[in-house]
Amino acid sequence: MTGVLPVTLEESRKIVQALLLSGKEYVCLMRLHGDVDEAGVKDVLREFENTIYQRPPLRASVKRQLRTRRIYYIDFLEMDGRNVLFKVGCEGGTYIRKLCFDIGEVLGCGAHMQELRRIRAGPFVEDDGMVTLHDVAYWFMEWQKSGDAAILKKIIQPMEKALALVPKIYIRDSAVDAVCHGANLTAPGVLSLETGISDGSVVAIFTLKGEAVALAVAEATTEEILNMEHGVVAKVKRVLMPRGTYPKCWKSGEI
Repeated sequence: MTGVLPVTLEESRKIVQALLLSGKEYVCLMRLHGDVDEAGVKDVLREFENTIYQRPPLRASVKRQLRTRRIYYIDFLEMDGRNVLFKVGCEGGTYIRKLCFDIGEVLGCGAHMQELRRIRAGPFVEDDGMVTLHDVAYWFMEWQKSGDAAILKKIIQPMEKALALVPKIYIRDSAVDAVCHGANLTAPGVLSLETGISDGSVVAIFTLKGEAVALAVAEATTEEILNMEHGVVAKVKRVLMPRGTYPKCWKSGEI
């Protein structure tokens, strides 16, 4: 497989779980094991849109148990003999090689994944600021020679970009250090938030300056949080900002 692969460094490794759960987009070359007409292939591809059941293949990094995954869309691109090229947008954790196998079963001829390219992983897309490993090696050597930290901006992006698609809650400066110490976010600390937050969904807690503070699990919906005057709105699961970045505004024993 080729294409987009986000790599996290140092403290940004804490957001890996959010990236794993984010949606992916692929261009896949599938090889059919028998002759099928183009119309038949298109019809079967459409059948796999929406929620599907999938068991990870034998060579997988997760337990082989049946689970559901969502296929947002499958776009047929072209077909040459038994080679079928298509683009698929799917939920994180979807195995495209297993998807190809299942498509082949429905077609009745069998199929396997021949080539795969990931063109999007969460907010990162192939044509927007991606670099090759050769670029990384080159600019790293340039930084070692010059010591100019600005050079690293050519290959390293802010951690906050990886959270672009995660619903956000913006909090008061006075609440930041408490959250950094592991305190759950309560209603008085909330200044604004984005739509689409549901009870139990993963949210990102941000400062007003757009700095990531923590990842949390929402305890209420967007509408409910807007009407809350007290109580916990999100339980902190992963602190991203170092303690002491913002001044302490809470008394010992409050968290």
